[in-house]
Amino acid sequence: MTEVAAEKATINLTPLALKDAPALIETVFPAQKVSFEAQTERKAVAAQTLTGLGSYWKGRKPLILVRAIVLGSLLPPTDNAEADLAIFEKLMAFDDEGLARRALAASAFSATRLQELIPISDPERYFGARGWRRDVTDDDKLELYRQAMTTFASYEEKASLCKRPEEVDQEWLYAPVWSEVNRHYAHLGVSAQSLAELVEQLGILRYGRRPRVGDTFSGGGSIPFEAARLGCDAYAADLNPIACMLTWGAMNIIGAPRERRTIFEEAQREVTEKVDKELVRLGVEHDDQGNRAKAYLYCLETKCPETGWMVPMLPSRVISPKQGAIARLKPDYENKRFNIEVVSNVSAKELKAADKGTIDDGALVYELDGKWHRTPVKTLRGDYRGPDGSTLNRLRRWEKRDFVPREDDIFQERLYAIQWITKDSIDKPRQITYFRGVTEADLERERKVEKIVAESLATWQTEGLTPDMAIEPGAKTDEPIRTRGWTYWHHLFNARQLLLQALALKAWRESPGAPLGWLNVAKMADFNSRLCRWATSQGGGLGGPKGVFSNQALNTFYNYATRSWAGYGPGSFKMAEEALPDVEREVVSAPANQPMRVCDYWVTDPPYADAVNYHEITEFFIAWLRKNPPAPFDQWTWDSRRAFAIKGSDDDFRRGMVDAYRAMTEHMPDNGMQCVMFTHQDTGVWSDMVSIFWAAGLQVVAAWYIATETTSELKKGGYVQGTVILMLRKRPEVDRAGFKQRILPAVRAEVQRQIESMMHLNEEIKDKHGEPVFNDSDLQMAGYAAALKVLTAYTTIGGEDVTSFALRPRTKGEVTVVDEIVQQAAEAANSLLVPEGLSAETWSRLSGIQRFYLRMMDMETTGASKLDNYQNFAKAFRVQDYARVMGDMKANAARLKRVSEFTSRELTDSTEIGPTWLGHLIIGLQQLLAEVEPQAVIQQFQQDLPDFMEVRPLLIDMLGFMERKAPEATVREAAEVLGARLKNLRALGQ
Repeated sequence: MTEVAAEKATINLTPLALKDAPALIETVFPAQKVSFEAQTERKAVAAQTLTGLGSYWKGRKPLILVRAIVLGSLLPPTDNAEADLAIFEKLMAFDDEGLARRALAASAFSATRLQELIPISDPERYFGARGWRRDVTDDDKLELYRQAMTTFASYEEKASLCKRPEEVDQEWLYAPVWSEVNRHYAHLGVSAQSLAELVEQLGILRYGRRPRVGDTFSGGGSIPFEAARLGCDAYAADLNPIACMLTWGAMNIIGAPRERRTIFEEAQREVTEKVDKELVRLGVEHDDQGNRAKAYLYCLETKCPETGWMVPMLPSRVISPKQGAIARLKPDYENKRFNIEVVSNVSAKELKAADKGTIDDGALVYELDGKWHRTPVKTLRGDYRGPDGSTLNRLRRWEKRDFVPREDDIFQERLYAIQWITKDSIDKPRQITYFRGVTEADLERERKVEKIVAESLATWQTEGLTPDMAIEPGAKTDEPIRTRGWTYWHHLFNARQLLLQALALKAWRESPGAPLGWLNVAKMADFNSRLCRWATSQGGGLGGPKGVFSNQALNTFYNYATRSWAGYGPGSFKMAEEALPDVEREVVSAPANQPMRVCDYWVTDPPYADAVNYHEITEFFIAWLRKNPPAPFDQWTWDSRRAFAIKGSDDDFRRGMVDAYRAMTEHMPDNGMQCVMFTHQDTGVWSDMVSIFWAAGLQVVAAWYIATETTSELKKGGYVQGTVILMLRKRPEVDRAGFKQRILPAVRAEVQRQIESMMHLNEEIKDKHGEPVFNDSDLQMAGYAAALKVLTAYTTIGGEDVTSFALRPRTKGEVTVVDEIVQQAAEAANSLLVPEGLSAETWSRLSGIQRFYLRMMDMETTGASKLDNYQNFAKAFRVQDYARVMGDMKANAARLKRVSEFTSRELTDSTEIGPTWLGHLIIGLQQLLAEVEPQAVIQQFQQDLPDFMEVRPLLIDMLGFMERKAPEATVREAAEVLGARLKNLRALGQ
């Protein structure tokens, strides 16, 4: 920052005035709104800002979440929590004015819809025959939008009509905000007209300069990118060079200034044309009529041991449902193989029949002369048990010079269909495509490509235009070795794919936009490999190739697709709406325990028990890019460095994590903060993570729960995945010895204080705005944070140093003091979260499954239907199997079983809910619905419940609750009748 800029920024500021001030995120955070916005961003899929760099990196956290964390960490609380929250929401564009502007930017309402929503006395002033009149200004439109938005009750309804904040012109979006922000922080001398100015001024107040945000697990780059976009200096580090490349691309390509964007766009155009001209010269992608291939479909072929015939291995013969295109197998008796005929516009019946191919349930299955033959693939492969018990097979291990199967290999390969673009539509926006079988001319072009590759491969490998790197065995990298015999990374690419990749890489090396080229070549590899399956659902049923890492693995397929050069096109990346501010941006390839900068905030998403083995699967890309990378990529180590990667969840993982977070803590000022994100699973996760941060010299100060994303369609039974946002500060350097029996009362007291203060703010906000700011998940998470805040203030626990405690090997089933305290916190929090309409006395006596059912029944009355809520409370209430009381477990449409839906088997004494008081009430209500007399039901209660007279008040209380909360009107009526009869017993003295 220049002296002039510093003088301008600090003219009314007192540097370090907020040095010891807490952060707003420690007490207030609009978690529910952030959750909704985060999921909206996730659902944008390819339209997400950074996805265009490489969708193969799946772990990016939503940018809106990062923005909220950084802003919440910088903003100071005042003595007016409600006003603080209002300002925070304005800065996030979550307030009513921000929503109205975002809805207008999205053109959410037509003229007709606006007139349906609100009365407009003079519609002709605004609308003509075709919508808005030309002389109507944005301000005029905005006034109507403000009124229309008030007709929607919930934040979710309003926000679902809107563009994401980052998609709207920032100056216009925030224009009305700055006067209120400056007024709210006038006592600090704040005077900002943009987020970057506000961030810089808050940084001066806290640190004497612009704040720096660091991330040593930068991955896909969302954290450093968003921090820089807000106006912070950004430091990013990752052990993996692919992660470094993606992060660099985020900050220097997606966020590039206009003149730099022009260079990249021109480079993209030039390289596209250069490769295209070379392919046209070679004549390997056009047919004799001038049509151009768009995609090539290949399949494996193997010899059947029963018949000696070569059989194509096709899981499905369907090629394109939309065009009714399928593959028909025609026996060739002379050559003992099948010709493959591609036909289109077949009947629906034939299309359905073609869904079954020659691979079924792990076996080769086909019909020849009326007889069916079936051979397990493991038999074809020659699977056998090795001396150590591992599964081995007879597949030949491919050698470095191989790129096609040899004649005697078990699995051969053949081209069986080509998708063509008609000559006249090649250069048009809407291309006309069709599928055709393979001709002799097509096979001649294939042989030509193979000849080029065979003659060039050794040279390309020496020059780094094609991989020459062996596949190192590993959890994910074993798959191609075991199932195909591939031992080098270039084996994962056929001749056409190797040719395209080599031509593109050569052209990009010679381009001034070479860094963009490295990102492009990586993207190409993801969609240009033998691991790219042909997905018939792509393009609305037209069919198309899917990327290798659509499921974050290295799965091999029996059939796959190759794109032609026409399948890529000149379009590269969607640039951010605005260039990043002029801030420091640094990307380094380094382990997490070796930070090279002091950062005021460390915001990280560490690899806890990560199912994605990035240290292995990114070698797929490293193999292509590691030789002669352009500046600044040449400063990084182009190796996955597997041995140094923090992975798993065992003792080595904990030790690596403690080292990393201790190093970050040492590279942070005393008033700095850390934010750690991790997937919310169970108290075991909490125990591990908290122990790590505790040993690293950190103290928990807050925790929030964000429902960030829905799992991939590839994972059956998708569910909303929650992320815990854990806020930490340096622990004071004072020895504090703690003992469990002293800590537990302090934990309970702090949990109560924290939750009661949040519930008080909730009531104030709800009274004024109709919606509370915190839901039960937030309050429960705050309970955890309060407990951990107390716990992590100590340096020893029961005489054991916290570092040795964190690193001590765990025995299976061990319950640590952290486990106990987290569970105590959950119980303390849950005892305070009494559902509306139920007495605290009743609540205190209910078991976990009863609390769960009644709590969720209460939440369902507010419209809550996300599965993560049910999952979280089931864990908190220690429910053994909450699925048994669930009526639906869809990700965003979950619900409890209705009273009438329980079967008698589900209410026996052997079930979790059956023997409880609530279980007896459900049976009683079912009997009333079946027209059993109320008196008979009560007599059954008296017979089944030995302590009936003692628990009758609880039964009455629960029935009163169900009378108000049950979703079925008939159940509410039955609860009213049964409750009245139980009350009458008391009145009659029975």
